[in-house]
Amino acid sequence: MSVNTASEKEKVNGFALGKQNYILIAISFIAVIIGFALMIGPGSTETEFNPDIFSFRRIVIAPAIAFAGFVFMIYAIMHKAK
Repeated sequence: MSVNTASEKEKVNGFALGKQNYILIAISFIAVIIGFALMIGPGSTETEFNPDIFSFRRIVIAPAIAFAGFVFMIYAIMHKAK
């Protein structure tokens, strides 16, 4: 009687990553999208200055969320199924 390991199941399934990996990748992709969406806003023109481009949300929070999403994406790809 042979014991099926995760790598044997992946070979039979034909996918390099498991279902849990794809779920984690989707979550990290959503985090990156949210980070970039938080950066959206009106900009300054040549005739009018808009101080909102230097808001805490657009300079600190949004890039931190996007960066965390990218880091979590690396974890999601490298995560091994138990």
